[in-house]
Formats: sequence, C-alpha cells, structure tokens
Amino acid sequence: MTLKKLTEAKNCNNKIIKAKIISAEGSVPRNQGTFMLISQNDIYGSIGGGQLEYSVIEISKKNLLNDKFNKEIVNIPLGPSIGQCCGGYVRVSIEKFKNGLTSLEKEKSKNINLQELYIFGAGHIGQELSSRSIDLDFKINLVDSRIDFLNLQQKDNVNKILANSPWLLIKNLPKNSFFIILTHSHDYDFKIINEILKIQNFKFLGLIGSKTKFNRFKNRLLKIGHKENLISKIECPVGLKNISSKKPAEIAISIIGRLLEYRSQIENYKNHDKDILKKINE
Repeated sequence: MTLKKLTEAKNCNNKIIKAKIISAEGSVPRNQGTFMLISQNDIYGSIGGGQLEYSVIEISKKNLLNDKFNKEIVNIPLGPSIGQCCGGYVRVSIEKFKNGLTSLEKEKSKNINLQELYIFGAGHIGQELSSRSIDLDFKINLVDSRIDFLNLQQKDNVNKILANSPWLLIKNLPKNSFFIILTHSHDYDFKIINEILKIQNFKFLGLIGSKTKFNRFKNRLLKIGHKENLISKIECPVGLKNISSKKPAEIAISIIGRLLEYRSQIENYKNHDKDILKKINE
C-alpha cells in the first residue's frame, strides 16, 4: 500500500494511527525509529512483519474506533508468547491522529533527514533503480538531461531533476549524499565524477561500467590532479560483486544490495564505537 493512497482520503477527518518503535533490544526485525501508518482500510510501511506487526495492527485498529484513545506505549517481547523466536524486545508507541491527512503531511516533512540518493541517468537501469529504492529510507533524486526519459518515471516519491549539464548541479547538492552514475554518455559520466571528486564530501560514489572504463577514467582523473586515494572510493563496476547480470532490473537490485550493504557497514562501525565508549565509561 502506498503513502499516496493513504493521503488520498476524501475526508480530512480520516483517523490514522502511527505505530513507531521507540526502543529495541537484542535480536529484532526492525530498528528504533521505524514506523508504520495504519487506517481502517490501508497500511503504509512496516515495523517488521510477523506476529509483532500483526499484534500492533490489531491494537491500532481497535483504538481507531475508540474516540477517547490518544496514545499508548506497548511492550512486546519477541518470544514464544507471540509466536516469534527473535529473542529481542521492542517498545512501540501507538498514537492516533484525528486529522489523518495533515498527520501524513507532517510525517513526510520529517523525512527531510533521510539520506539523499542521486541517480544520474534515467535510462532503463535508472528507472528500475529509482523505482525499487523508494522504500529504503533514501530521498530519491533522478537526474537526466532528457525530459522524455524523466517523464517515464511516474512514482510520486521520486524527485525528477531536468538538467542540460547535470555535472553543474554537483556543487550545490547536500554533503554526504549517495551518488550512482549511469548516464547515456561516458563524457557525462566523467564530468559528473570529476565534479563529485572536487567536493570530496560524499557518502558513496558508484559508477556503472567495466573495469576497463574505470581504469580509463582513473588515468584521466589522475592527469587533472585528483588524488589516487580519493579516486579509489569510486566503486566501478557498482553493485554486489557476485552478481554479473546484464538485465536492467537485476543490475538495479545488485546496486541496491550494495547500497544497503554499505549503509549497514556504516551502522556497524557506529555501534562498535558506541560499545567502546560505553565500556570506557563503565
């Protein structure tokens, strides 16, 4: 179920519940901060599926009918008592909003802190990648110089950017963004890569192509003054190493897999640092 369908409520008094994981310990299907939106007829998002989610949906739908209900915190152990074997423990905030449409707009506005993903190139792979990345906690930006290709992307959650010279956008884009470069032109690819390396402050930089393409780009980038340690941050071919498909959908899935893998590595590093600090302070 899409967020659009929930926001299309004809009656602005349509009631909606937001169920959000406010703390999580041990082995759990989703982390703190994950939320879902529930109305009597529709659901947006997921807090992990299984009996955990089923229980929360049941509680939420009962409370939608209770005019006196506002908010409660439920504690859910993920063990035999609810038919799950994760072994963890979550606390879920269940909050009702009387004006569902306004509440959803507020939730969308909170997504300004999502990580930016810029996909340069709206060809077959760009279309697949932008469509399949919508529910992955990224703000999706699809960039191309061809309006007819951009118009092929009809998803509401994809921000389409028309730019005759897309490399000129780079200096004004947010720091620590994720970049995937797969335009229709090697010249465009090179110019975009060059500008991204100039700003240096990026989270991830993936380039579609072969190792031969990367080596040619590397030689050109070295000649114009870029440092080798910075060039080495370019992932080309981009995607999971053990997937070598040439089908657009499968290439897109491979790239998404790599983005998720990379983001998980960052989170693991953060958690490791937190554990070290915790032990130091004990």
